[in-house]
Amino acid sequence: MKIFSAVIFISGLLAVAASAQPSPHLAYVYPAGGRLGTTFQIVVGGQSLMTASQAYVTGSGVEATVLDHHRPMNQKEFNDLRDRLKMLQDKFQASRKKIPGTNAWTMSDAMERKTLQEKILQNPPNRTANPAMIDTVTLQISIASNAVPGEREIRLATPNLLSNPIKFCIGDLPEVAKPAARPANLDLDKFLEKIGGHPAPTGTPKYEARITLPATLNGQIMPGGVDRYRFAARRGQQLVLAVSARSLIPYLADAVPGWFEATLTVLDAKGRELACEERFRFKPDPVIHFEVPRDGEYTVEIHDSIFRGREDFVYRLTVGELPFVTGIFPLGGKLEDQPTVELTGWNLPEKKVHLDHLGDEPGIVSLPVKALNEVPFAVDHLPELFAQNVADSAANAQLVTLPVIINGRLAKPGERAVFQFTGHAGQQIVAEVLARRLDSPLDSFVRLTDAAGNQIASNDDFEDKGTGLNTHHADSYLAATLPADGNYFLHLTDTQGQGGPEFAYRLRLSEPQPDFALRVVPSSLSLRAGMSASVTVFALRRDGFTNAIDLSLKNAPAGFSLSGARINAGQDKAQFTLKAPVMPLGKPAAVVIEGHALIGGARITHAAVPAEDMMQAFIYRHLVASKELAVAVNGVPRLFTRDSFKILSTIPVVIHPGDKTRIRISTPTAAFADRFKLELNNPPEGLSLASISPAGNGIELVLLCDAAKIQPGVSGNLIFDVLQRQENSGPNQKKSAKQTRRVAVATLPAIPFKFVTD
Repeated sequence: MKIFSAVIFISGLLAVAASAQPSPHLAYVYPAGGRLGTTFQIVVGGQSLMTASQAYVTGSGVEATVLDHHRPMNQKEFNDLRDRLKMLQDKFQASRKKIPGTNAWTMSDAMERKTLQEKILQNPPNRTANPAMIDTVTLQISIASNAVPGEREIRLATPNLLSNPIKFCIGDLPEVAKPAARPANLDLDKFLEKIGGHPAPTGTPKYEARITLPATLNGQIMPGGVDRYRFAARRGQQLVLAVSARSLIPYLADAVPGWFEATLTVLDAKGRELACEERFRFKPDPVIHFEVPRDGEYTVEIHDSIFRGREDFVYRLTVGELPFVTGIFPLGGKLEDQPTVELTGWNLPEKKVHLDHLGDEPGIVSLPVKALNEVPFAVDHLPELFAQNVADSAANAQLVTLPVIINGRLAKPGERAVFQFTGHAGQQIVAEVLARRLDSPLDSFVRLTDAAGNQIASNDDFEDKGTGLNTHHADSYLAATLPADGNYFLHLTDTQGQGGPEFAYRLRLSEPQPDFALRVVPSSLSLRAGMSASVTVFALRRDGFTNAIDLSLKNAPAGFSLSGARINAGQDKAQFTLKAPVMPLGKPAAVVIEGHALIGGARITHAAVPAEDMMQAFIYRHLVASKELAVAVNGVPRLFTRDSFKILSTIPVVIHPGDKTRIRISTPTAAFADRFKLELNNPPEGLSLASISPAGNGIELVLLCDAAKIQPGVSGNLIFDVLQRQENSGPNQKKSAKQTRRVAVATLPAIPFKFVTD
């Protein structure tokens, strides 16, 4: 049985290697949403999508079915078809001219010529196509009439792999969608000219349509593209025109500034500009509030600010007399209270909302108001009070007692707020502003001084890695130790000297409140049955929290387990492994990872928020939150349940500078080392794998440690990928010219380690 199981295991790995391919990656979906109670088709563009067979949408009430796949034919396929078509064309011309010795033109020849032309027209090559969006999949989407409106996510699945998620919206307004864009294709244009046809339209650079309000308009902008929508409106109507573009696809890895930067313009019937916006405050997606001056026809125009464009420049533009919240006050409240929140904005059915329940733990939640935009609201346990408008200098500073959260606003340009508190020598103080993270335009600056006006600490911008959509971290944070007993002053200003009713803030003044938040990446995982995959969890530590964080699964389906799931003290991330059950799952499972830590003697638990590690403009990286951690488990059912690999060495593995470290691992067969290689995945600097050799019923790994490079005291997990060599060669390629590539077919369970200096 042991030998049989080993054969099954090795055969399974070889099968994985034979079918290994890059994970499917979604670049865009168009249209990026739809209306309740409708069925329609969408196009998903990306890479490695040709074998996608399933589509999954988060939440309930939405069904997605794969209908078709498309990828431009390669150049060889095109050349072969073109050459055969030319031969047929030459035969046709020779037959017409009755050249002696020419075979007669037949009905079969005519049918073949038509078939070849249709093949080229239906799937032409495109040397200028963007490789990141070369594949497209057509889906049929059915949205139930009782589905919950809002944001969802779509993922595609191949037989073995699950794609990244991409945003998809459900609304209750009529939807308008222009035809899907087509990228420029010079090869096709030349071919069409040769056969007497007309070049195919490349996208829709100039597009116009008439619409009826209210409506949500869906479009794609191609290079130089300008979309215009005409509509009738009555005098006095309060129209809101709100774009979703950057909010649909937060970051483009290969474009500057890293997203589709839309420009929105309203024109009258004579083409005169009445309103124009390129953003809404600090957000790239523009919003216009437009009071209609007279009855008549108007046009809304949308394009990229510098007239760029491609298939992933997707937008949703909502137009109508619709509610939009421009500000709230206060920006948050105490969990135990039932606060009343004032609303400002356009077309709001009510100016105040009374909150009965704020949630179960501190954080940022969505305010329960019916509006086009989501409104963030902060909740906490600390005492709260309102700022006094006259407290604008040390002479009339508002006296507060710590700990406290102060809700206020800089109501006019140049205004400042000053708060006085009593402290003692050696006391640690934290001042944190929540404003930009709560959609306030305030760009804060805080300064801590003593009674004589001497500055102790100051801060302008503080990066919060948990807010992945922010590229300007405009909120302030400072931590300081008070030098003596006495009175101290916290000064709050806007760095640009701006102000107004919407410039609200929440200022926390307290001793440190140690805590943490977690982000887990990636938010889509593909595992073979019974095998493991690498996962990374980032710890966002607060107020000097340094304790270790243990990670575990919460209510996961049977058979899932974690290895090495611990973020060591003082570290900000951990890479570990998630093992799948030995039987495949019918659909991806939504898995929840929790973190547990001791803070002040109490055990604190927080769920890890799934996220995608996105690149912006070739260089910057952001952790963008997703709806769920989706895990697909595929492969043939396993015929044995024992562990495929076991770590036989004592763990954590102790690594000494300059020494060779040996690790013993059991494997299904002693021949494992002959068939596969191992490679360290993201190892600490200075650590390398020197060799792998058979040892008993398993293998022995030898690690080398460069003491000059490795950081003293570093600890974590060693992640080893199992690699299978594959040879790539064309049919006419010489054996010596074959290229070998290494394919990762599995991952060993995480092996904890620690570096110890002698």
